[in-house]
Amino acid sequence: MIAILNKEIRSFFSSLIGYLVVGIFLTLCSLFLFVFNGSYNILDNGFADLKPFFDLAPWIFIFLIPAITMKSFAEENKLGTMELLLTKPIGTWNLVLGKFLGAFLVSLIAILPSLVYVFTVYSLGDPPGNLDIGASLGSYIGLLLLAASYTAIGVFASSLTNNQITAFIVAVFLCFFLFFAFEGINDFKLFGNSTYGIEYLGISYHYKSMSRGVLDTRDLVYFLSLIILFISLTYFKINSNKLKD
Repeated sequence: MIAILNKEIRSFFSSLIGYLVVGIFLTLCSLFLFVFNGSYNILDNGFADLKPFFDLAPWIFIFLIPAITMKSFAEENKLGTMELLLTKPIGTWNLVLGKFLGAFLVSLIAILPSLVYVFTVYSLGDPPGNLDIGASLGSYIGLLLLAASYTAIGVFASSLTNNQITAFIVAVFLCFFLFFAFEGINDFKLFGNSTYGIEYLGISYHYKSMSRGVLDTRDLVYFLSLIILFISLTYFKINSNKLKD
């Protein structure tokens, strides 16, 4: 697994892809939070609060993380190197986990520089330091779990095809659906006044709960279950291809 992980990290940062991912994420966040007028602009809101950043990040990640994961297995399938990997004594689980962790670490590297926003808002508060650190910490934990969930979904989408663009589109759709669809069904009352708790199935409900600084075990279990589910689906997909060969 470590060998696969190292290979993935080197492949990202031996080209412009890794640097572009970090640069695009930070540039977009900085523009929306401090330059562009709108609901995400922290300076316009007049509050020492990082909520706009944590509201914005899921939208950017919906496109950014699938762009990271789209080549995980799709490129191997296209180049015909998947068969070579499967013949090596690394095991399917190690292969899948190595790909997942490699892509997740790139996402983590993109998130880490955003800590400068914490320092900035902390300093701009009146008085300085007027920032809810507990809520910010809970929000960062939620953001990491969100990134890990999107990564697991993206790796699964990449295992379904040998075309990176197709993998990207499938991953974007799945991430968007799981984040917004269940909340949308709840908001539009498609089942009448009874929602049957359907919003609990969506990522948005649990992410927003953690963004309030509340670390509920139900939210943690939800994210971990979602990650395990899509990693397992990837394993079964790769394993089924191995058996066919």
